[in-house]
Amino acid sequence: MSDFNHYPEALRDVLETFRDNPADRNAMLIEYSDQFMPVPEHVAQRPFPEENHVPHCESESYVFAEKTGERDGVPLMKFHYAVENPFGVSARALSTILDSTLSGLPATEIAKMPIEDIVPTLFTKNISMGKGQGLLGIAAMTKAFAQRYSK
Repeated sequence: MSDFNHYPEALRDVLETFRDNPADRNAMLIEYSDQFMPVPEHVAQRPFPEENHVPHCESESYVFAEKTGERDGVPLMKFHYAVENPFGVSARALSTILDSTLSGLPATEIAKMPIEDIVPTLFTKNISMGKGQGLLGIAAMTKAFAQRYSK
């Protein structure tokens, strides 16, 4: 059983819910996917910059971050995502989970969190290597933006 103590509280709660309710996994992922909010035009417009493109992602996903304020001199983050594949349910679900649990947190808190448990916990270890790489790429790029802002 995974220990999620190194994750921010809201993300930890989601990971624990998925771990503890495997029979509900698909319904929960679809619900998160349905809540997906694409990147607003004031943040980015098509064609999206290549530096925001998630490598190896089958859903043609992009990650964007902006500073929304500061707490004790540390930037607070807001994450936005674009998923260009209309069938990218998994990418939309993960993007919604990351945005809803990490946006508003200090960049330093996000920058130090591990990412290796996120995809296997949410999607099980049985996803294809291609899908897994793309989803891990979304999480990795989200963390990389936080690391960039925390310097």
